[in-house]
Amino acid sequence: MTASLTDTSALTRPMTDPFGRTITYLRVSVTDRCDLRCFYCMSEDMTFLPKADLLTLEELDRLCSAFIHKGVKKLRLTGGEPLVRRNVMGLVRSLSRHLKSGALDELTMTTNATQLAKYASELADCGVRRINVSLDTLDPQKFRTITRWGDLDRVLAGIEAARAAGLHVKINAVALKNMNEDEIPALMQWAHGKGMALTLIEVMPMGEIGAGRIDQYLPLSLVRSRLAQQFTLTDLDTTTGGPARYAKVAETGGVLGFITPMTHNFCEACNRVRITCTGTLHTCLGHEDASDLRKPLRASVSDELLSEAIDRAIGLKPKGHDFIIDRRHNRPSVSRHMSVTGG
Repeated sequence: MTASLTDTSALTRPMTDPFGRTITYLRVSVTDRCDLRCFYCMSEDMTFLPKADLLTLEELDRLCSAFIHKGVKKLRLTGGEPLVRRNVMGLVRSLSRHLKSGALDELTMTTNATQLAKYASELADCGVRRINVSLDTLDPQKFRTITRWGDLDRVLAGIEAARAAGLHVKINAVALKNMNEDEIPALMQWAHGKGMALTLIEVMPMGEIGAGRIDQYLPLSLVRSRLAQQFTLTDLDTTTGGPARYAKVAETGGVLGFITPMTHNFCEACNRVRITCTGTLHTCLGHEDASDLRKPLRASVSDELLSEAIDRAIGLKPKGHDFIIDRRHNRPSVSRHMSVTGG
């Protein structure tokens, strides 16, 4: 039934999918662009979206606010690299009003840290308390190889700036076969030594990147068994609203997370959806599902049409993802790149 102009119940209706999961976590890509070219994420000669195709910052604010009114309590801004979008801090500052009102519990960001030295203090001033930093190695040459041209010192300076600003930093590292697998213990000890958690992530088969997924894929079940030979890992019930499962490391006193889209389906308690920088809603990272929210967003100055479109999309959310590495054809499970989908 279409909501009337005077009926605001649909605007605040909780978002519950067909399997009884309530959606409280929204990840929003503010740009598909990035100043790095990590080889497991992008091809070196990426063609980015025309800027005219992107939602404006004002539209992103309105879209995020509509989801907050419908029950989203955690909002993560992603990219590409979110901090390369012009005037993105204006969006962060505007969205922080929902923290002050109590409508939003957490506003956070995933970043590669190249711009953090410039923006860390302002992020903290806007009410951001935690950020995730993507970092796969502490070896400068290997970092340049993975990112194709990145400067590790700049990233480390950004991390230190974030810590100095009072932000809690969690390091995300993609486990890469024959690239950083021997570094994982040292990377964990470095992160834990600075009071930062580390989360390991399996390669996800998304987008054509000009390299074989099989050559990159390292199952975290194997990584964990190797770590268990050197460290004492105790599983935790801790959750941050995402797909990671966590363990306490007795020897370091730190927390280690595992995100395992390939070896362990983490969909049973999925409470999140993603929006691209063009206004496309994806209710599952591992499906080609797509719902256009840009059209209803722009069709009316009120949010009735937008809210109805959101409800329809949530009603189609699948039970779980279908990630698989296609060993016969070496094709990704999902054609869109992670940089387009949003972190």
